[in-house]
Amino acid sequence: MKLRCAILDDYQNVALEMVDWNSISDKVEFNTFNQHFDNEDELVSVINKYDIIVIMRERTSFRESLLSRLPRLKLLVTTGMRNSSIDLDAATSQGVIVCGTVSHIEPTSELTWALILGLSRNIVHEYNAIRENGPWQSSVGIDLYGKKLGLLGLGKIGSRVARIGQAFGMEVVAWSQNMTKERADEIGVRLAATKEELLSISDFVSIHLVLSERTRGLVGEAELKQMKATAYLINTSRAAIVDQEALIETIQNRWIAGAGIDVFENEPLPQDDVFRSLPNILTTPHLGYVSQRNYQTFYQQAVEDIQAFLSGMPIRKLN
Repeated sequence: MKLRCAILDDYQNVALEMVDWNSISDKVEFNTFNQHFDNEDELVSVINKYDIIVIMRERTSFRESLLSRLPRLKLLVTTGMRNSSIDLDAATSQGVIVCGTVSHIEPTSELTWALILGLSRNIVHEYNAIRENGPWQSSVGIDLYGKKLGLLGLGKIGSRVARIGQAFGMEVVAWSQNMTKERADEIGVRLAATKEELLSISDFVSIHLVLSERTRGLVGEAELKQMKATAYLINTSRAAIVDQEALIETIQNRWIAGAGIDVFENEPLPQDDVFRSLPNILTTPHLGYVSQRNYQTFYQQAVEDIQAFLSGMPIRKLN
């Protein structure tokens, strides 16, 4: 009898097309779900008969309350090697093996620049004007050359964003709680003495930090008010790094010029969410990691994780 595998949150209906699942189809039966389940009871009613579940990053949380209601679950595969929405201790105590996959950093850094360029050249506004027979050339774009790019975080993604900024001729400044001058010198950027200095001098501030207790709420009302009135905030990391209420108030009062936001506390965004209608904000639906190369890697390695589990030798274990 075949094991049953549910592939959740396949929003684009591409999971079974991206890679070849035939190598395990003689032992595993697959079902994909493209809708997001907001209600735990509804989710349990759909997935409680599955032995294996594949999830996409942090689209669906697997907390203790959910895991305890899935007695058949033996293997949980998440894309990426880190997923803060999984209770690993609860999974372990329940005998559920959790495995991950590689995730490429390039797509997120590329989306960061899509947001920066979209904001600086008013791409959406001008595109809509053409589509709607509106005015020809109604805005004046902002030059990136000579501007200051401030990076909160200079890890794998932040350093890549820095190098692209340098290619545009921007002066790049960086800061994080653990950053050293040696790290900044290695990338060729200037280390800001304080977070406050970085925020006050930057024309674009881009966040590239891992969400933790130290970074949660790192940018609040006081920090946002330290930014230039002409500056833009970009967040492709995690919503909770920025105080969301303070960000909404900042945009509504135009304390800064605008923002490019790819991450939200509630995803998918509710239809009446204020982020859908804020002025001078460029929003994308958490597309940072959503690319063909990443998806092919995610699902190919999910197949490998399931193969290894079936052989009794799990790989890329997270618990």
